[in-house]
Amino acid sequence: MLKAFDETNAGVKGLVDSGLQKVPKIFVRPSDELAQELTTNKNGIHEIQIPVIDLSDIQKPEGRKRIVEEVKIASETWGFFQVMNHGIPTSVLDGMIDGIRKFNDQDVEEKKKYYSRDIKRRVRYHCNYDLFTSNTACWKDTMIITFPGPDPTDHHDLPAPCRESTVEYSKHVEILGNILFGLLSEALGLDIDHLNNMDCSKEYRLHNHYYPACPEPQLAIGLHNHSDPGLLTILLQSQGINALQVFFQGQWIDVQPTPGGLVINIGDLLQLVSNGKFKSNKHRVTVSSIGPRISVACFFFGPVHEYGAKIYGPIKELISEENPPIYKDVVLGKYFTKAATVGLDTYRALDNYKV
Repeated sequence: MLKAFDETNAGVKGLVDSGLQKVPKIFVRPSDELAQELTTNKNGIHEIQIPVIDLSDIQKPEGRKRIVEEVKIASETWGFFQVMNHGIPTSVLDGMIDGIRKFNDQDVEEKKKYYSRDIKRRVRYHCNYDLFTSNTACWKDTMIITFPGPDPTDHHDLPAPCRESTVEYSKHVEILGNILFGLLSEALGLDIDHLNNMDCSKEYRLHNHYYPACPEPQLAIGLHNHSDPGLLTILLQSQGINALQVFFQGQWIDVQPTPGGLVINIGDLLQLVSNGKFKSNKHRVTVSSIGPRISVACFFFGPVHEYGAKIYGPIKELISEENPPIYKDVVLGKYFTKAATVGLDTYRALDNYKV
């Protein structure tokens, strides 16, 4: 059934557009997983939310000092935070979401030009990169775009409905990535340029997720419980549907989309190079009977393709006799190749690199 579904090139949206009333078996979570579902905080009387950090005073010495401290606390505890006044215009954020919506609203014949599971393709669209290795398929379709491309000035390989919006958003999110790595460097007690000098922002990918409405949302999952294998993630979400959840203090916490806000989270590789000081936290995405929900995740990986043999390990300045390394060094190319060939719900990169 998996092969037949994949060969339609129509994704989950194709199922929904066909008038589907029941969730196909390949998308139904195992009964033991459903039975063990943990309590989800619905932001009632005891409201819990990930930290929200205002970057508007980042150029002022006292303001930056406050921001660095807030980033430090959030990265050490939650591994997640939202940023406001980050410098990306609302029109650019809205344009990016609208462009992904327009791409997915195209006829299947247009979208199938990009349908591929070849991880070497700069632009590829598919349903679940781990469709054949995960225990359960996720209720989403995804278009992945790698930056920079072979020719950074040529963007004709991007789909027309989202070409201009993607190029514009990528320029802004790259700048924000550099800013965040500067703040994270300072939060580790390092020089502001330390992480950027390690080429942490050298390469990034946009994972453009499209989550259609689900007829039986209690049975399916939008994205499995996981932690991100990379360094840092910047997430843009469409408004109106709570779906992202972070695991905190034994429960799943809803992350409410904030107008103009972006969700930032620490990845496994940044936990490794920080020698465990920063936390890469588990999170997941639920599905809803209403939709679609659209999200754009920007993953910073470091120079994987340009310097695949580059080695990352715990930063030497963070190592001492009192704080010995707790992780081994990793070869970037091998690290991400492994992460890309296993099921998201069955593998965590860090587990293989503990001392």
